[in-house]
Amino acid sequence: MSDKKKIQLHTSYEKRAKSHRNTISRNGWGKGATSQAKFELRMLHPVFWGSWAAIIALYLCVTLLPYRAILGLGRTVGHLMQRFMKSRAYVLERNMDLAFPDMDRAKKDKLIHDIFENSGMALFETGIAWFWSDKRLLKLAHIDENEQKKACQLAAANTRTLVFTCHFVTLEIMARLYALLIKPGVGVYRASDHPVWEYIQVRGRLRSNLALIDRSDPRSMIKALMQGYPIWYAPDQDYGIKASVFVPFFGVDKAATVTGTHDLAKVKGVIVQPAFTIRKADGYHLYVKDALENFPGEDEVFDTARCNKILEDIISMAPEQYLWMHRRFKTAPEGEMPRYPDIS
Repeated sequence: MSDKKKIQLHTSYEKRAKSHRNTISRNGWGKGATSQAKFELRMLHPVFWGSWAAIIALYLCVTLLPYRAILGLGRTVGHLMQRFMKSRAYVLERNMDLAFPDMDRAKKDKLIHDIFENSGMALFETGIAWFWSDKRLLKLAHIDENEQKKACQLAAANTRTLVFTCHFVTLEIMARLYALLIKPGVGVYRASDHPVWEYIQVRGRLRSNLALIDRSDPRSMIKALMQGYPIWYAPDQDYGIKASVFVPFFGVDKAATVTGTHDLAKVKGVIVQPAFTIRKADGYHLYVKDALENFPGEDEVFDTARCNKILEDIISMAPEQYLWMHRRFKTAPEGEMPRYPDIS
């Protein structure tokens, strides 16, 4: 155990779960779903003015600046993050050591630098996803014609589709593009305990989609799937041991991984369709791959390991655009040393 002072990242999930969510549930989505953001007068209290100022600044930046200038500003923010966000820098470095144990130091340092740049750009790309018009966003959208044709045929048939994805920094844009180019659907998310940010994120994410479902509410996910709406599901974060199994993920042989993809795919008629977005020089490329064959199987551990391998292949296409600053490997098997020893 390190002698350095422990780093406190945030409050526990249990504490956040007790917070009230200012949302409105309609259309029979279920208790953990929302289809409309709810504004309350208390959000105008002076304690929230800083949050509103940040939101307004983000809105002005992404709506008034040219696209290249927006990305350049994001890179600058990323450099500042690398310099001042010591806790996140520590998590990122540990993740690089854990996920890529054989990568040489120079290449690893370059990747860390690029990840910070992309994380800074992600802040403004979230604003792009939430505030840009359909017309402006679609000018930067790219998709293979055959992939789009196949996906649209499934969507037109109301196929029960679990959109299998991961936490690229472009995830917000991916959900919007899928809605515009394939079919509007339902997102799985974690509610914010901050009422203003919750209001803004729900409003932004419902710009082109139908509803959001809390990640802890599988019943509402199943209800949406049964109605033929695509569900965006990213099972690549560590949610603890209760709903997880230990399977390989990059350089970690025992990475706690939720079995939700296997579980949701057992609903009759559900297909698992890998989809993701990568930023390239000419804009945002939406990839929509063929549904997984012979999935799910009988073994949830095998299926979960298979899903992790698919995610590895996807992330390896642009590892610098993956959200490496969360503690992906925080849950270790009983008896193993903590993987982030300097974090409380």
